[in-house]
Amino acid sequence: MAERPFADRSDAGRRLAEVVIDAGPFERPIVLGLPRGGVPVAREVADALGAPLDILVVRKLGAPSNPEFAVGAIGPGGVRVLDERVAGVVGAGDTALARIEQHEAAGLARREQLFRAGRAPLDLTGRTAIVVDDGVATGATAGVACRVARAMGAARVVLAVPVAPEGWRDRVGPVADTFLAVREVRDFWAVGQHYRDFRQTTDDEVLAALG
Repeated sequence: MAERPFADRSDAGRRLAEVVIDAGPFERPIVLGLPRGGVPVAREVADALGAPLDILVVRKLGAPSNPEFAVGAIGPGGVRVLDERVAGVVGAGDTALARIEQHEAAGLARREQLFRAGRAPLDLTGRTAIVVDDGVATGATAGVACRVARAMGAARVVLAVPVAPEGWRDRVGPVADTFLAVREVRDFWAVGQHYRDFRQTTDDEVLAALG
């Protein structure tokens, strides 16, 4: 019998929170939502844990012929990850990647300014960073997010998502100490297929979730 889809990101967050609580307790956790779609999921996890919520802005580097297909990602502080094998297959050469990265870096800066609204990032030093997204497909964005959290001083990094493909830990790589998912799917096509409502999260919804 097929598992029922998540009603929406809030429902996914509540179900993910149960998994996170069962895997804990975690030392001084801070929940980090990946904008946009990961933030409403993270809000539910943070509320269930009684933990602070912050955002972690990263931007994927899309293939030149298909911007939605990630060949890598960037984060604050110049952190960059790239799947060179995939980049070669899709024809993403150095010149094209430099142009894409420049564009995405500008977008990253704009998002930081918008979503933070003048608030400084929470101090992760010595704490457990629970990185939350609404799902994992290629793992590029989640991977760079975990690396950024580590670079910001987190003593432990947990990557938690409602849904991921089987073998996702190997795909993302050894970037987190703990990997948590509500479900791991063999025939995985896209994150959205596991939600009844997977409409794009708006900027206003992100700001509301951050409170």
